Amino acid sequence: MVQRVRNMIRAVCGLAVLMAGACAVPGPWAGPAESASADRENAVPRRYRYTPTPYPVDERGFSPVDKALARAFACEERVADDEEGSLNPYVLRVVAAYPLDGSYPYHCGWDPREYDIYNGVTQDLWYRGMVVAKAYPDGSRCSYCCGLTFEIFFRAMQLRNVQKGLDPDDFNGMTFHDLFNMLQLWYIEGEGDCEQRAITAYGLGRAVEDFEEARPGDFLSYSTTPPGGHSVIFIDWVRDSDGAIIGLKYFSSNLGGSRGPGYARGLFSDADNGRGLLRKSVRIARVGAIESYRPFDRATIPRRHAYAPVQPPRILLTPTAR
Repeated sequence: MVQRVRNMIRAVCGLAVLMAGACAVPGPWAGPAESASADRENAVPRRYRYTPTPYPVDERGFSPVDKALARAFACEERVADDEEGSLNPYVLRVVAAYPLDGSYPYHCGWDPREYDIYNGVTQDLWYRGMVVAKAYPDGSRCSYCCGLTFEIFFRAMQLRNVQKGLDPDDFNGMTFHDLFNMLQLWYIEGEGDCEQRAITAYGLGRAVEDFEEARPGDFLSYSTTPPGGHSVIFIDWVRDSDGAIIGLKYFSSNLGGSRGPGYARGLFSDADNGRGLLRKSVRIARVGAIESYRPFDRATIPRRHAYAPVQPPRILLTPTAR
């Protein structure tokens, strides 16, 4: 099944090699023409024509998302835990911090690949003194689906740790290389990979098998027909007049519609004349309470080598003379 999902995603992106997890169509109505990256319209790929630019930040060095989360990270605004003690409330708090005005655009380029300079996140994600995921070096804060969902996971984990008085860079004892490998599982870089596998392999949570048990803030992925796929934050189910689940509402970085971080919805193909989300492809996972973390065995987790943990160059801001 996962191999088929990767093949579907590869068809949408035009990728001819085994690195397909990050590019995806935003919903069941997007065909190949829409889902192809807008950058492919340019004769020269974006990676060869961008200008290195520092992140646009305020006088404190904060991005808009950093600024929106500042009070929560300062523990001046408390996130209320749910009954399970799951990460979900923190995920939803982070989701609410992203601007929905298009200022955080979508970009997923595979021809040529860009893993050496870009991992689909809006800004560099630092863990234990190293960058585990790189933002596009043009300062545009662009993202793609699994990059944004991983960024939301990362921010939510750090936020919960801070509010619990824990080291923000301690995810169940994971090293930098553990987290970098988890990222590659999240991005579907090998057989059987998905966000669900990444979360469960490192003892952070569990799979949600029953659709009725899914809750806002869960991590979800799916494939579609026509061929495509998506990595999203689950928000709610779409139901018919009888209460049957026929689709879902979600938050992600979307090529269509919001063209960046935003809310969207999609219907299952069996409820939309054969076009849409493939019900059997849905994979849902939830990060549980810190107290419920389980030990993990590195020897049993596939070690992915889809790309190297290349560190981005530093770009220094120089004060402008007044």
